[in-house]
Amino acid sequence: MDVTPKGKLYLIPIPLGDNEPLEVLPATVQHTITQLNTYIVENEKTARRFIKKIAPEIPQPSLQFSLLNKHTDAKEHSHMLQPCMEGKNVGLMSEAGCPGIADPGAVIVKLAHERGIQVVPLVGPSSLLLAMMASGMNGQSFAFNGYLPIDKGERKAALKNWERISFERNQSQLFIETPYRNMKLVEDILQTVHPNTLLCIAADITLPTEYIKTYRVADWKKQKMNLDKRPTLFILHKTS
Repeated sequence: MDVTPKGKLYLIPIPLGDNEPLEVLPATVQHTITQLNTYIVENEKTARRFIKKIAPEIPQPSLQFSLLNKHTDAKEHSHMLQPCMEGKNVGLMSEAGCPGIADPGAVIVKLAHERGIQVVPLVGPSSLLLAMMASGMNGQSFAFNGYLPIDKGERKAALKNWERISFERNQSQLFIETPYRNMKLVEDILQTVHPNTLLCIAADITLPTEYIKTYRVADWKKQKMNLDKRPTLFILHKTS
């Protein structure tokens, strides 16, 4: 009895901002997209706009999308991979950067492995790795902690805890905030952590407005910046 080979799940990175795609992505991403018409995406509008820019010859009505975001019912995950089970290749896209990294796509990748579907990661920009590369901190040991708590007391406790861990383990600690709260977070960091602790602020990575600086907290208090509504990574590391 013939058994149809399973399709592959391609993890397709997209730019971190309004770049021309081939400024930050290799040609292999463009080539892969020309071979696909079925996608699992975080945001259909973002995905369609990206595909139109990188491969304008693809007819938009031919594209099929399944939405994967915080509102997606877990019962829908299996259905999203059904085309792979039927021999069709599928692309997985984040809203920005690399799928599966600080992104809901990780649940689909996990399920693909459980189903015996080959997972193919493609090269592209990851704000976490680019920030670490440019920070001068410990690229041998680091941790991404996601968002801070909203409650002010809990947020400051989290900052002190990550600062302690960075010192005890010699491990750089990455975290993010909702862009419109960036400046409030900076204020909390400068009020909470030790003056000698290193802080990297990396905003608008890969964009013309890119801003990446690492200073001691004491020196950050002398700096002026505007991070309002700008996608930003923060990295803490206490060394002494």
